[in-house]
Amino acid sequence: MSSSSKPESSQKRNGQKTAKAGTASGKAGGRGAAEMRRFSSQVVDGYERAASRAMLHAVGFSREDFRKSQVGIASLWSMVTPCNMHLDQLARQAEAGVNASGGKALLFTAPTISDGISMGTEGMKYSLVSREVIADSIETVVGCEGFDGLVAIGGCDKNMPGCLIGMARLNRPSVFVYGGTILPGCISGILAEKRLKKERREKFEGRKLDVVSCFEAVGQYANDQIDQKELGLIEEQAIPGAGSCGGMYTANTMASAIEALGMSLPNSSAQNAVSPAKAGDARAAGAAVVELLRRGIRPSDILTREAFENAITVVIALGGSTNAVLHLLGMAHAAGVKLKLDDFTQIGKRVPVLGDLKPSGRFLMSELVAIGGQTPLMKMLLEEGLLHGGCMTVTGKTMAENLKKVRPYPKGQEIIRPFSNPIKPDSHLVVLRGNLAPEGAVAKISGKEGLRFSGKAIVFENEQDALAAILDGRVKKGHVIVIRHEGPVGGPGMREMLSPTSAVMGKGLGKDVALITDGRFSGGSHGFVVGHITPEAALGGPLAVVKNGDPITIDASRRELTLDLPTEDIQKRLAKWKAPKPNYTRGVLAKYARSVSSASLGAVTDLI
Repeated sequence: MSSSSKPESSQKRNGQKTAKAGTASGKAGGRGAAEMRRFSSQVVDGYERAASRAMLHAVGFSREDFRKSQVGIASLWSMVTPCNMHLDQLARQAEAGVNASGGKALLFTAPTISDGISMGTEGMKYSLVSREVIADSIETVVGCEGFDGLVAIGGCDKNMPGCLIGMARLNRPSVFVYGGTILPGCISGILAEKRLKKERREKFEGRKLDVVSCFEAVGQYANDQIDQKELGLIEEQAIPGAGSCGGMYTANTMASAIEALGMSLPNSSAQNAVSPAKAGDARAAGAAVVELLRRGIRPSDILTREAFENAITVVIALGGSTNAVLHLLGMAHAAGVKLKLDDFTQIGKRVPVLGDLKPSGRFLMSELVAIGGQTPLMKMLLEEGLLHGGCMTVTGKTMAENLKKVRPYPKGQEIIRPFSNPIKPDSHLVVLRGNLAPEGAVAKISGKEGLRFSGKAIVFENEQDALAAILDGRVKKGHVIVIRHEGPVGGPGMREMLSPTSAVMGKGLGKDVALITDGRFSGGSHGFVVGHITPEAALGGPLAVVKNGDPITIDASRRELTLDLPTEDIQKRLAKWKAPKPNYTRGVLAKYARSVSSASLGAVTDLI
């Protein structure tokens, strides 16, 4: 213990000067007071820290506050996206929870971007990069300011893994709060009557909408299935306010995974963004982190190998996004937990898909909220022997203890299937290997597309060219759309292919074409799609030498992705391959391309 963090009486015995009353000591009250101020005491204790205290007086500290644990409240608030536009209010609730429980909260922000707005543009290359920027930002602020604990509040795809990576690196008592799901948009009868032709109203009136409805409407418009007025009406009504995209897309998937990890409070993942329940969740998180400080429970006590297995199990049961594979690998790396692609395969063999949720299913997250949220599903999985019930959580209790009094879903609900009637008996997240993906690829196979697809390649060097070909009709039945140079290095940034996959669905080709890429997919993507192909094309992976007309087979049953050519022909092509020039040579994207690892390792930027 440094002299500045010793109790006042001890400092006096050593002949040192002491700070004025209320500015020193580890007397935070209760057990382990000194440990509860392990970091903040270095910043504010002792006479030599007077300047630090002076600056904190200016932001609202009283003398008594210097005796308390300091908790950072990281809000990913911004007005660039509806997912995050309300997080400042949740941060105030968390602040109140910390302060009422004997801590001292300090609010700060970290940057966020919008996948939905940037999708299909050059800007989307910054999306996965932002995960690392968020983690770095949180680590930087908490580390610099000497916060003893952390509450992080995120509401968008990369916010959540970014927050968890930062928490794992810091390893200080922490709780994550999910901003919550958006409510569905809806075209009312009055709107339909005012804006639509009589014969078209029935198709639109009362239809529940979300952001993917817009992406798919683009393909429908290109295919003359809807007119410009109908497209405009879907656009105007799809997103009614605050909250993350409403299906089991990446945001809701990652929120569900984090709850299963034990890093958020029960049902934090399944609450509407604008609701008393979500405000209560944020306030309770503030109280919970102070209790974690009292008990000395840190992320390393929670983020175990078994916890990550729980997260994978819940993601599969809900039919979650392929992005969960990438993010859970990255989060495990930060936590020092050994997790690899093949672990998703092994767990997936015994875990069925039970959630009939969009994009491939029928229901929205807000409808799951209405029947009880995620905890009844987790109790089902626990009782079936598919969850590790002994894992510690941010409640200070084990997973099994948290679930003990949870009631089952109401009878007659159709959103979560029973084990006797699963949507799919094993995982929809299928890790493929083969001569096109020697290091692995990730497919999203709900079963509705079939389990095998063979077709002829139609090759594109970027997402925009592929989208244009889909919309103008160059992509035909039987094609395997190949989009390359969209990997972590090649893009750089590993863009999501939601625009092309949605255009495929909107054009009515969902069962007739497949799409493979070294990029990745939005949680809103569905159809016969394979992403995360490694090694990526920019690094000389076999995807780089595929030509138009080449035969390609995707076999989910055998877990294979194959370029159906003789090995000698593929090797000859690879021998002639030359690395492309990087798309960026300066700035954050260039730094990312130089430091990022393979998607099969989680696309992390601190691999040693």
